[in-house]
Amino acid sequence: MDPIAQEKVNQWLQGEYDQATKDTISQLSLDHPKELEDSFYRNLAFGTGGLRGLMGVGTNRMNKYTVGIATQGFANYLKQIFNETIRVAIAYDSRNNSRFFAETTAQVFAANGIHVFLFEDLRPTAELSFTIRELGCQGGVVCTASHNPKEYNGYKAYWDDGAQLVAPHDKNVIKEIEKIEEIGQVKWSGGEQLITSIGKEMDQRYIEMVKSLSVYPEIVVRFKDLNIVYTPIHGSGIRLVPLVLKALGFNNVNLVKEQEEPNGNFPTVVYPNPEESEAMQLGLNLAQQLDADILCGTDPDADRLAIGVKDLTGNWVLLNGNQTAALAFNYMLEARKEKGIAKPNDMVITTIVTTPLIDAIAKANEVSCYRVLTGFKWIADLIREKEATENYIIGGEESFGLMIGNKIRDKDGVSAVALLCEMAAYEKSKGRSLYEKLIDLSVQHGLYLEELLSITRKGKEGQQEIAAMMNGFRNDPPASLAGCSVVQLLDYEAQTGKDLSRGQTWTLTLPRSNVLQFILADGSVISARPSGTEPKIKFYFSVQGKISGAGTYEEVKKQLQLRINSFRTAMNL
Repeated sequence: MDPIAQEKVNQWLQGEYDQATKDTISQLSLDHPKELEDSFYRNLAFGTGGLRGLMGVGTNRMNKYTVGIATQGFANYLKQIFNETIRVAIAYDSRNNSRFFAETTAQVFAANGIHVFLFEDLRPTAELSFTIRELGCQGGVVCTASHNPKEYNGYKAYWDDGAQLVAPHDKNVIKEIEKIEEIGQVKWSGGEQLITSIGKEMDQRYIEMVKSLSVYPEIVVRFKDLNIVYTPIHGSGIRLVPLVLKALGFNNVNLVKEQEEPNGNFPTVVYPNPEESEAMQLGLNLAQQLDADILCGTDPDADRLAIGVKDLTGNWVLLNGNQTAALAFNYMLEARKEKGIAKPNDMVITTIVTTPLIDAIAKANEVSCYRVLTGFKWIADLIREKEATENYIIGGEESFGLMIGNKIRDKDGVSAVALLCEMAAYEKSKGRSLYEKLIDLSVQHGLYLEELLSITRKGKEGQQEIAAMMNGFRNDPPASLAGCSVVQLLDYEAQTGKDLSRGQTWTLTLPRSNVLQFILADGSVISARPSGTEPKIKFYFSVQGKISGAGTYEEVKKQLQLRINSFRTAMNL
């Protein structure tokens, strides 16, 4: 076994850990030594979304002790920064152990003299972000692993503006966590009287906030019987999405019964991720059966949204995250202008791996569009920087996330469902479907097609393989791909851009991040990014073409898909 892993195993066997944990370690040592090594070879680290990992014993797993240590480090840092009474809010989703991890987190905070507002039952992640701002908290935590398989859980840490931690707070919290060398340094109990249960009153405040985001409530009134199908995929969306749609005025919301009940085993799916067509199949079946107008699905913590619509031939199709984001951005900008409520200093924010169609839409509407690193904490960080002078409208990224309005600071699948259903009603009032609107945008701005390829490599060896893959692309970038020259290499880790033909370099201004982008001569963009929270490396492909009219949309789309396929082949992916 790796010496570092063995040392940590010995510490757990000899330390003040419960007997069940020690028994499990001993059994793994006999039956699954490789799994034991993977459980201890490193400490579970804060990535782009905080802690996230497999549940089980060990320093590289989600368990009572890793959660407690993370919370103690976070509490220590909060007490360094804030002199006043410190308040935190805690939420959790439907995953196995999420309630247990949330209670553990609450107990450690409270034992450190911090006032805790703990949701009485599961709630969407965005409501946690909203609650932090509403109650004037200095921090918050939501226990969730978002869209990961059932074996995973996680811990997202938030700052006083309702956003996930960014520099310098993320690094400083990690330093405080690393100072905790044994679990005896964690305050596990003693402040229970500082824990307050919250629930329905906060729900109502949140619902009123979502209602305020509506641009055309009168359209909803006219199309209150819009045929909506919704699936929470066994997650926390069931707590708020039906209530929000009812509050807006929609009265024909059909739930996917098989996926209605919260269940951490996610019995109807392998991955509870609305990005996966398999997870949305039951919803598609019901939408077809009911001849619905729109299908919406959210992941377990209800921060991601997927939608299904009918194409020109009447077949149900799922839109990808880029298509959904483009429709949402366009609606917010066009509708606000049409309604006369657009402001000269309106701005929108997207990320470096999201479709360039959003830039074109913003330009056409004379609205500033900014690009940040992947992750809504970076969108929130830019809002913080610019909110004194610019008016934030909407932000989003390709991974099925939208953040609408300035009352929250994380992606929100609940308000996104509300917006997309209002959009469907609006387009229906114009005699169009959302699919037809997407084609109209392609005629106006060009047809952009994106694809995401995720490659999973588990364990210590997997991490090494992903690192080697990135080093290969970084140190020996391809001169061309599928017959098209690579004209620029953008290395966000080194914060440098390079013109590969002329050898000229320049500085990238965004924070360091392990992302590479290849810019091709035909305008195509290929990005490589290891995940910060999962054992994955992700490749993002973006290609573009022109269409003369709606009649050529499908043919040009097929040609662009072949282009993406040729790039994948050239990169051996």
